[in-house]
Amino acid sequence: MTSAANVHDDSMVFEELLDAIEEPIKRPRGRPRKRPEKLHADKAYDDKKCARALRKRGIKRRIARRGVESSEKLGRPSGG
Repeated sequence: MTSAANVHDDSMVFEELLDAIEEPIKRPRGRPRKRPEKLHADKAYDDKKCARALRKRGIKRRIARRGVESSEKLGRPSGG
């Protein structure tokens, strides 16, 4: 695959990565899911294309926002 020099490679393969998840994800009860319920990602994935891809697949997102949040705090409870 070739692209312009200023295109971020991670966002180009993001949808392919989501669709490549084949193994069922085990849950405490109910049917196993084919995709995660929520995705945590760093600022590189803070764009409309990635948000749209997650929404289309029913995956909640927790993506650090550029210029606002630190990626170091992803996945940690917000409080105190």
